[in-house]
Amino acid sequence: MLTDSAARSIRYLRLSLTNTCAMRCLYCRGNFEIPSRGQEKLSIETIEQLVRHLVQNHGLRKVRLTGGEPTNHKDFLQYIRRLSAIDGLEELAMTTNGLNLALLADRLAEAGLNRVNISLDSLDKERFAIITGVDGLSKIIAGIDAAIQAKLMPVKLNTVALRNQNDDELQDLVRFAAERNLIIRFIELMPMGPLADQWSERYISTDEMFARLDPIIVNDYPEPRKSAASHYHQLTLDDGKKVTVGVISAMSHPFCDQCDRIRITTDGRLYPCLMDDKQQKMLPALQPTFDADRFDALLKAGLRNKAPEHPAVGSEMMVEIGG
Repeated sequence: MLTDSAARSIRYLRLSLTNTCAMRCLYCRGNFEIPSRGQEKLSIETIEQLVRHLVQNHGLRKVRLTGGEPTNHKDFLQYIRRLSAIDGLEELAMTTNGLNLALLADRLAEAGLNRVNISLDSLDKERFAIITGVDGLSKIIAGIDAAIQAKLMPVKLNTVALRNQNDDELQDLVRFAAERNLIIRFIELMPMGPLADQWSERYISTDEMFARLDPIIVNDYPEPRKSAASHYHQLTLDDGKKVTVGVISAMSHPFCDQCDRIRITTDGRLYPCLMDDKQQKMLPALQPTFDADRFDALLKAGLRNKAPEHPAVGSEMMVEIGG
């Protein structure tokens, strides 16, 4: 079992395929131009080898493909086919902006993807365009319905709550999820990326989010925390519908003591923590071929830098790390 300096078990890899994305979400990229840093340096064969090595030798059980937008990578279906065939990998998931999902959902399922998380920060067409930088709400909703049809379940919706931006839509978003029998997760804004300087004005805690939801909740059954990041509640709404609502409360109720994940970018950088810029360059173990012994040495060196708690402010942008 792979562990870090605080004896936390690492069982979850977030693998960024690309830092390109058609959206310019306010909290993720905004108007910043992202340098390529030699994107997509790692071959499919190398990625497959490193994931297989982590599964077979270090107890890795879950991989999530991220970006940017992972479906922007020209070989993303090949990644899914190769990784889903690894014996012992229990879950292969993907986080997506959803713009391409209506066209790809069936192919993703056929390739072996288990499930998807889809970003949805507003149900208002104009507001959605302001938050994301694209006029794409109808495509996202079509993509959500396609993912349901393709049985990429459970489909999870991710909403970053922003004060004076979409915090008045939380009830509507929960009802939207309930109507489609989806899980929705509300994510606290973190002080990193384009909104770092505005964080104190834009941040809304998960406790306040639930206070906003309280008028439509009849029963709330919090589940024991199973995931390091998400704390789920089984809600019965005032119209009788039931829905699962998760909260990711990295700022108000940190869960660093349970963190079980690492991040590797497609240009070969290891991030043990989303908000910490103590990255480890893994390329010497990945090119020209995968070197398992050197990979393990660099991985252990990187995990020694994984702090017990995330720093107060992050210096990177999520689009470069994989969120």
